[in-house]
Amino acid sequence: MIILGVDPGFGITGYGLVECRPEDFSRPSLVEAGILKTPKDLPLGGRLLQIYDGLRKLICEFRPGAVAVEDIFSVHGFPRSAILIGHIRGTALLAAAQESVPVFSYYPLQVKKALIGNGNATKVQVQRMVQTVLGLDAPPRPDDLSDALAVALCHAGHLRIDRKLRTAGALEAGVRA
Repeated sequence: MIILGVDPGFGITGYGLVECRPEDFSRPSLVEAGILKTPKDLPLGGRLLQIYDGLRKLICEFRPGAVAVEDIFSVHGFPRSAILIGHIRGTALLAAAQESVPVFSYYPLQVKKALIGNGNATKVQVQRMVQTVLGLDAPPRPDDLSDALAVALCHAGHLRIDRKLRTAGALEAGVRA
């Protein structure tokens, strides 16, 4: 299964595609990663359209089985940023919905906890863990790209745990029978 991770950002939206084999969700591999950058002088509607088009092309080309999107984290002093990021998130959700791809949302704290084991991990720690898990030569940059890969890996981890629980449940049911 291919998972598209999205880090919605107004200036830069990061994306990362990782593939997990059904027999081993613990060994994801990098398919592609990058950023969608929009011109600052473009009106909001135009920027949203460019991001939507970019994500829709990725979804149509790679046919992910899931889209994992970082949820909005709002800092008290910057409510406008949260609103703008909400527009980008909505664009990602629409692109996935139009292709009937299920969407999963994770807060930054959940992503860090899933990858590092600590919800207060630094950006550098996240980059290094993404590098390690995917076997990359260098930490992925910029932050938007590494965050998108981290969200995809977080979802892969949830799939692995879900599979283990289902397998354990099936084994337990077999023992009872």
